[in-house]
Formats: sequence, structure tokens, C-alpha cells
Amino acid sequence: MDDFFQIAPEVSEALAEGRAVVALESTLVAHGLPWPVNLETAMGAETAVQEAGATPATFALFGGKIRVGLTALELEHLASAQSFMKAGRRDLSLAVSQKLDAATTVSATLWLAHRLGIGVMATGGLGGVHRGASTTFDISTDLDELARADGSLVICSGVKSILDVPATLDALETRGVPVVGYQTDELPAFVTWSSGLRLEARVDTPEEAARLVLAHRKLGLPSALVLTQPVPREDALDPHAMDNALNAALETAENQRITGKGVTPFLLDRIKQTTEGQSLRANQSLILNNARLAGTIAQTIARAERSESR
Repeated sequence: MDDFFQIAPEVSEALAEGRAVVALESTLVAHGLPWPVNLETAMGAETAVQEAGATPATFALFGGKIRVGLTALELEHLASAQSFMKAGRRDLSLAVSQKLDAATTVSATLWLAHRLGIGVMATGGLGGVHRGASTTFDISTDLDELARADGSLVICSGVKSILDVPATLDALETRGVPVVGYQTDELPAFVTWSSGLRLEARVDTPEEAARLVLAHRKLGLPSALVLTQPVPREDALDPHAMDNALNAALETAENQRITGKGVTPFLLDRIKQTTEGQSLRANQSLILNNARLAGTIAQTIARAERSESR
């Protein structure tokens, strides 16, 4: 595995010293957000992690080499090149063997971070069960990866609104993945404040979250933990406006026969157009907010682990 990785010195040093590190995925940079908002958001997320006292580790592949931690120039290339493939966990061996440039999804980032001992990850919204999955069987690999990334913590704003949200929550429960609200009793709905679905557990401080993660790890439970934080209220979309935009986007996608990996970026772009950019602003806001919280909790966990080891 060492031949496949190139780890930035600051990330390597933080891991060696037991300091807090936060994994960041790169698909939202290469495929999820438009230029130059994608670069601004990527840099902002790294800054938010640093300001919270942790080290950011953005994952991507350059020429088949798995990069863990990117320079500012590399982030800019990732954001502007428009040539990076979208790599889930299943695509990693292909990208490595064929020396491809690739942006990592949640599933790929989570798997790689877990292999390296990076236990906290931040993202925007998770993948899940797509609408109509009873006939298309379109279900994100994110769910299966969450079920086996034992001890990892993933901080997000729920699942993407374009999905079948109730079915996704049920699928996570079936896989034994705890979904916990951060200062909320309801599952956030990505760019809207709430899905209306009640959660069975919540925490209200980074300390509570850290205790939950440490208990989960000590029990040896096989899954990751998902901590869901709503988009800041001042940036959240009106639920009715979001539903209208989504339904219109879904109809257009069906008419144009958009399928597979192209569905999510297509829908998000159409929703951005319909909401006159409000969904994009909400997406950027929640990504930065989640990165900040991830840095704070990662730092709290690292501090608790150092204290226990004395």
C-alpha cells in the first residue's frame, strides 16, 4: 500500500504524533460545485479544519498516486481541470493501475482514510437510496462503506435531498449505522433545515460527540457513526421551493435519460439554476460548517485519547 500513497508531510506528522486529522473528499470539488466556488469551498473547508485545531487531509488521485493532503496549486488544478474521473471505492484499483487523475467520493475517501487511521471525515451530504430504486436498484456505495468503517465518524448534513430520504435512513438502520443529530432531533435534508424525519439520538456539544465516538470504538462496533448537522438557518432553502426545483429537475433528467454517475451533478446543477443560486450558497455554507465541526470534534477526540494514554 505504501507504493500507492503520497501523504503530505503535515498529515504524516500529525498522524505520527496522534494529533487530530480530518479527511475531506474531493468529488464535491471536481464534480459537485462549479468553478470558482468549488476552489473557494475546498480552501475554506481546509481553513475551517485548521482553525478548529486539526489538520485537513483532502484525498484525490494524481496520475494514479493516492494523494492525502494537497497543496494550494493541486487544489486549484483539481477544481479547474474538468478531467478528473469520479472514483468510488470500486474504482480505486482501476485509477491506480491506469495512473488516472481521480476525485474520491465519500465511499472511496472513507475507505482510504480508515486504512490510514484517520477516524474523522467531513462532507456535505451522503449518497443513499435513489428515488425509484425498487426498479433501478440505484443505491450508493456510501451506505455499505459506512457499515464497515468501524470507529469512523462522518459529519454531514444528512443525505442529498435528491434521494429517497426515508428509504436511505431505513437502509442505514438495517446496516447498523447510528445516525445522530448534532443539536437537532430531526434528520437534516442537505440544503434544507430538516427532512421531518425524527432521529433517535442527539448530542449537543463536541465533548458529547467525542464520548459517543470513543464508546463506539471501545465496543468494537463494525460501523461508522454518522453525525448530522443542519445547514445554517440563514442559508437554508425553503422546503417547498426545494421540492418544486427537485421535481422539475427529476422530470428533465428522465426526459434526457440521464443515468448512473451523471444523475447527481445534473440534478444539483438544475436545482441551482431553478433556485437562482440559493442551493449553491446553502451547499457551500453547510460544507464549511461541517468541516469546522469535524475539526473541533477530531481535536476533542485526540485530546481525550492522549489523556487516557497517560
